[in-house]
Amino acid sequence: MTSLLDGCTPWPEEFVDRYWAAGHWRGNTLDNLLRDWASQYGPRTALVHGDTRITYANLNRRADRMAAGFRLRGLRPGQRVVVQLPNVPEFVITVFALMRVGAVPVFCPLAHRASEVSHLVRVTEAVGYVGPSTCQGFDHTAMAAHVASQGPFLRRVFTYEAAGTSSPYGGLSTDPSGCHYFPLGSIDAPPERPLPQSAGRVAFFLVSSDATAPPRLIPRTHNDYAYQARAAAELVSLTRSDVYLAALPAESNFAFGCPGIVGTLSVGGTVVLADEPVPAECFPVIGRERVTVTSVVPAVAQRWLDELPTHQADLSSLRLLQIGGAPLRRATAERLGPALGCRLQQVFGIAGGLLTLTRPGDPDETLHTTQGRPLSPDDEIRIVDADGKDVPDGESGELLARGPYTPRGYYRAPDHNARSFTADGYFRTGDLARRTPDGNLVVTGSARWGSGGGRP
Repeated sequence: MTSLLDGCTPWPEEFVDRYWAAGHWRGNTLDNLLRDWASQYGPRTALVHGDTRITYANLNRRADRMAAGFRLRGLRPGQRVVVQLPNVPEFVITVFALMRVGAVPVFCPLAHRASEVSHLVRVTEAVGYVGPSTCQGFDHTAMAAHVASQGPFLRRVFTYEAAGTSSPYGGLSTDPSGCHYFPLGSIDAPPERPLPQSAGRVAFFLVSSDATAPPRLIPRTHNDYAYQARAAAELVSLTRSDVYLAALPAESNFAFGCPGIVGTLSVGGTVVLADEPVPAECFPVIGRERVTVTSVVPAVAQRWLDELPTHQADLSSLRLLQIGGAPLRRATAERLGPALGCRLQQVFGIAGGLLTLTRPGDPDETLHTTQGRPLSPDDEIRIVDADGKDVPDGESGELLARGPYTPRGYYRAPDHNARSFTADGYFRTGDLARRTPDGNLVVTGSARWGSGGGRP
């Protein structure tokens, strides 16, 4: 069995053996992979944000030093830390540093407020929180202080300050509840010897995007996520010459690993972090950094189309635009490629696993009307009726999936897992889909998309 945290459901041994034998799982942790990438691509640019440029060697070194700083502040292996940061290099550095401590980052959307953050802290018993002091007029540190005062878990708050700003909270401090506050920039110490860690353990938690219920936690292991990002990078033919624009939130599955940030770093490419996905922010960055690949949701793609005539934008470097997270209208799909001068790829993905993608060589009809085929040859798909019976190809039913990067359960949610997983381990996605004669999926509806949620 895989060495997961208590409260996680492991893959059965027969599936573990299958995924290892197929070469999907390779036994390397994400933070250790960063060491390999730094060794291979050391002087190349790994991250860009505004005028900040960080090489692979520097990214690895900063993750090492921050990990040592976190240990000095009392973080220990297995502890959980909520990470709620904007698209800044510190997000990537913090996540890899926490992994090197052996702590488990909990990816928290920047828009979440006290009720959602409190829920995440309670469920995970998170001892730490990393977030901006303030962001877009909201006081995240005050929110974290409130959450800390409500329970016994959260006792360390690390505040990020944008360059050129200073925190109203000053330096190190402790509040009456015993919670300690540290500027994130002060979390720095000489690197220590790496901890031996299992790639079967949880690397981080993603958060469900169901707007109708409290967020649920999805445990992603080093093995399964490294495979997902690597396979997605191979599918879109990423190379060290590629430049990926993280226009969507970095904490989303779509931007982090489909192939996203992790997939781009795995091949020695460059990740450019955008503050917002709006044309005024992204178009100049695409031209300046020669961005080749990016991922957006349909509403963003539509805005890009609408505002393109008003911008003097050089988008000639862009070769692939991934679209996912909500249904894409055919009329919009047909316009995107010609207008932006790139190839379109439709993506259906859920934080809880399954990815389906159109292939770059697919005919236009497939690109414009389907969400493609599963990422992995070991993804198992069923489309079933209300009685759980498989429907014929061409008929719509609920989409069920299991595979090497689809976890077998939410974290500490046994009642929900009993409803969300079949007895033989298929995840009930809650999405309605049909399969075309050539094996592509068309997602026809879902509770998540119907409520406006469902970002991959």
